[in-house]
Amino acid sequence: MPVKIVVPDDFNDVYGTAPALHSLRERAELVIHTTPPGSFDELVERLREAEIVVANRERTPLRAELFDRLPKLRLIAQTGMGGQHLDLAAATEHGILVAGTEGAGTSAAELTVGLILAAMRRIPYGDREVRAGRWSQFVGRELAGQRLGVIGLGRIGGQVARVGQALGMTVCAWGPTLTPERALAAGAEYRSLDDLLGEADVVTVHLRLSDLSRGLLDRQKLALLKPSALFVNTARGAIVDEPALVELLRDGRLWGAALDVFWEEPLPPGHPLLDLPNVVLTPHVGWVAEGGYAGFFKGVVENILAYLDGRPVPHPLNPEVLEREPRGNPSP
Repeated sequence: MPVKIVVPDDFNDVYGTAPALHSLRERAELVIHTTPPGSFDELVERLREAEIVVANRERTPLRAELFDRLPKLRLIAQTGMGGQHLDLAAATEHGILVAGTEGAGTSAAELTVGLILAAMRRIPYGDREVRAGRWSQFVGRELAGQRLGVIGLGRIGGQVARVGQALGMTVCAWGPTLTPERALAAGAEYRSLDDLLGEADVVTVHLRLSDLSRGLLDRQKLALLKPSALFVNTARGAIVDEPALVELLRDGRLWGAALDVFWEEPLPPGHPLLDLPNVVLTPHVGWVAEGGYAGFFKGVVENILAYLDGRPVPHPLNPEVLEREPRGNPSP
């Protein structure tokens, strides 16, 4: 019997039209579901015979109660390097290898810059006014001459910093492993986190979610932001104290925010962020772009082929699984 690979929940047919993914049909049975599962039981049924699951980031929750019902599952090959949808500890406990993909970060950097421009120039407001038949004159804010604070000067943060510099912004940066020398090499000034929050006109977050970053920007840290600042988060919602951020925005102690990530996704009806006029919102789409998907698919296929060939998987997220006895015998 060939290995069965299942995509449980395609997104706008991007998996169904990906040549890289379809190349796997030469080695395995590939099943792509194009609609979301209607229930947990339906998800289980879709994945029951799967040895490999290709997870489309946060679209499919992958948790212990699911793994309990999928004894044949041995590999989760997902786009990206983790997320709130995945219980990595539970996968490890069940002996399921999880492999991620490194992206170039361009898609997330582009969305970040787009959100900054949308908020500072009040583009969504202008769009609504024109559609309502009102030719309103309103004042936006230029980026030139403003100070951009980048929290996490990695691939994505570095790209955002370079665009900010090209637009005439000065850049300061902080990161848990960032040094003054590395910041200077990127054209940024190294600052402590507290100083960055208190100085920057635009603060943008580009940290991976970890034990260190979870809740890093708590109520006390957010209170350091300038009242005139724009706060941008395209990283992970759990890094930020969301209720405290809402309070600052609602009470006029923070000029605005542009957010692509949240504590709960999708945002539930009635969430206070939905009623704030000084916030620009997008539905966690920083990574969703045609060019970005091509890179993700390449990594997914590399991970799966390595697994099928018995070679080391390039990007294991829980490599300790490899040191254990296999979870059943892999398909020949």
